[in-house]
Amino acid sequence: MVARLLLRAWPRSPAVGRGASCRPLSAGFEPGQYLQRSIVPTMHYQDSLPRLPIPKLEDTIRRYLSAQKPLLDDDQFRKTEQFCKSFANGIGKELHEQLVAQDKQNKHTSYISGPWFDMYLAARDPIVLNFNPFVAFNPDPKSEYNDQLTRATNMTVSAMRFLKTLRANLLEPEIFHLNPVKSDTDTFKRLIRFVPSSLSWYGAYLVNAYPLDMSQYFRLFNSTRLPRPSQDELFTDDKARHLLVLRKGHFYVFDVLDQDENIVSASEIQAHLKYILSDDSLAPEFPLAYLTTENRDIWAELRQKLVSSGNEETLRKVDSAVFCLCLDDFPIKDLVHLSHNMLHGDGTNRWFDKSFNLIIAKDGTAAVHFEHAWGDGVAVLRFFNEVFKDSTQAPAVTPQSQPASTDSSVAVQKLHFKLNDALKSGISVAKEKFDATMKTLTIDCIQFQRGGKEFLKKQKLSPDSVAQLAFQMAFLRQYGQTVATYESCSTAAFKHGRTETIRPASTFTKRCSEAFVREPSKHSTGELQQMMAQCAKYHSQLTKEAAMGQGFDRHLFALRYLATAKGIKLPELYLDPAYGRINHNILSTSTLNSPAVNLGGFAPVVSDGFGIGYAVHDNWIGCNVSSYPGRNAREFLQCVEKALEDMFDALEGKAIKT
Repeated sequence: MVARLLLRAWPRSPAVGRGASCRPLSAGFEPGQYLQRSIVPTMHYQDSLPRLPIPKLEDTIRRYLSAQKPLLDDDQFRKTEQFCKSFANGIGKELHEQLVAQDKQNKHTSYISGPWFDMYLAARDPIVLNFNPFVAFNPDPKSEYNDQLTRATNMTVSAMRFLKTLRANLLEPEIFHLNPVKSDTDTFKRLIRFVPSSLSWYGAYLVNAYPLDMSQYFRLFNSTRLPRPSQDELFTDDKARHLLVLRKGHFYVFDVLDQDENIVSASEIQAHLKYILSDDSLAPEFPLAYLTTENRDIWAELRQKLVSSGNEETLRKVDSAVFCLCLDDFPIKDLVHLSHNMLHGDGTNRWFDKSFNLIIAKDGTAAVHFEHAWGDGVAVLRFFNEVFKDSTQAPAVTPQSQPASTDSSVAVQKLHFKLNDALKSGISVAKEKFDATMKTLTIDCIQFQRGGKEFLKKQKLSPDSVAQLAFQMAFLRQYGQTVATYESCSTAAFKHGRTETIRPASTFTKRCSEAFVREPSKHSTGELQQMMAQCAKYHSQLTKEAAMGQGFDRHLFALRYLATAKGIKLPELYLDPAYGRINHNILSTSTLNSPAVNLGGFAPVVSDGFGIGYAVHDNWIGCNVSSYPGRNAREFLQCVEKALEDMFDALEGKAIKT
């Protein structure tokens, strides 16, 4: 999803938590307690991961100007070129040298981590819509397992199995295999586990396997973003053993780990969830969850009032819970309803500050909504995939399973908050703002059924480049211009790598889009195919550069951060209106592909933009788009569909329909 934040205190040892050694298996490999038992320790490669490179300043300037070219007229481009020249020969050169020197002194991390972390935790906008995305699960293939209680129990147990497997260092390390026949084998694993952690990455590299950074994973559980004046803080308490459950705006907690840190029996978890689902209390008059939708400074002030009103211990239970399970009391009507519900809901039944909320609707439709400060999509998607696989292939309970005969009224604690008039007023104001904002958000989606990955690969085209080209054509058709476009790319192949930006709008896509949209009859299908091929080739180059830490966005950002930190006057390059425009990402895009994913989505990152979640499947293309007033998601998707139809026509040698 749109890449956001990161953690301040990175673990430097192979431990998963800060300074904590991995927990030993308590009594061998108990059935039902773990997802898997990797013979290669989870964090085996962490110490030897390569460091995120700082690009050469001249490369960054060259790439920046290439990205600016399609967005500017000739006069604007000449001015921006001049700013870049002055920057590269003057203050930019000094800042770059300082950044390189600073990086050499901090070999345990990456040059982007501290600045990236600070930037996002210092953001004062509400995190709902502005930062938090969602990813929705496909239904359980066995339809009877989509019963809300059954699925909630199975997903909770699977999530706890993930937690235990991770903490016991038994989770398979995250590796990108270029040649799985050689590297994703028992033989390789048996050999590599004996290679010291300080060298293990090189052993994987020799067989074309690339281990990924896993330092974010420990923040998945027992973690919350705490509102603080000026800059928030990430809180983790991995000693807590309880789950937080929200239903109808009420808060409940019960232990999901026993005193020996084993998962409580599935039948007990099922009994406790059944007890919560049977609570017929009316929704609270002042639902506390609205406060997590507020501006961060306002929420920080209200949280302080909550603490001083005698709620500190209760808040601690919310903050330290392993995760937040949200049980909704209604079924999902369609994909648009699903997106609205999982992205923001009605504000009463989510704790948006938790590292993630696992949401399960009345009909078993499920999603993960996550806070972006602690990490990126790589960790969340791994968790998501493992939970889906385990809960569907090794479910802890069946629809016929009977809940344990246990007294849930004792085991389950309903949390009560003491609210004074100032807090009640704060909740009411937060609700008004939330409701007003949500009314302005439009979401729509399409499923383009004419073809997908298989067809495009036969045409020797990158599927991602074709999707991105469709967005460029669509915006040109709808609004007559080419605008700043953001596609996030993971740099998890490096130690404490975060993300880099791919800039899909290029001189190639602009020329190709204009040919398709404005003058298709002037070009033969062969010429149109050739233009598409040029776009695909350039897009693949940009993607490769970004994944290798060779984009320009993070480097320029780090230099700007350094100038500000040192009290240096902001260089002219950053005051250039063109720099502001290219960072005003009207098209914010992100792709997720997995057999477990139904769809994902997020809000636009600017008020006049689109938030575009998409996936190119084997034989179809899915696209989920959000917009605010002034932009029209439905019309944009119609233009995306037209662009895809035109490109598929051209690839099949057919004339473009005007």
